[in-house]
Amino acid sequence: VQLVESGGGLVQPGGSLRLSCAASGFTFSSYAMNWYRQTAGKERELVATITSAGGSRNYADSVKGRFTISRDNAKNTVYLQMNSLKPEDTAVYYCKVKNWGRDYWGQGTQVTVSS
Repeated sequence: VQLVESGGGLVQPGGSLRLSCAASGFTFSSYAMNWYRQTAGKERELVATITSAGGSRNYADSVKGRFTISRDNAKNTVYLQMNSLKPEDTAVYYCKVKNWGRDYWGQGTQVTVSS
């Protein structure tokens, strides 16, 4: 299993970014996918989840209405569209899949929201 995140960067408050997570090594279309984030000294926080076919999505209260999780099963990729970004969204963002009872994580991508 391999997960590779991309799309992070520096953005001003109110701006947007789209994160991507390219997956390989498992049947992507059969698994729910998750985005987490982590800041220094804090535990990883679940940001968003999408079911295997994309029919159901859930979000942390802190990002509802601003972030959208989506997936393209033909491309084995899950996305996180982040709009109206705030300084408190600054974190390393990770995608995760639970496969055969084990959690697999990508290497993370840094998102910094600052003027």
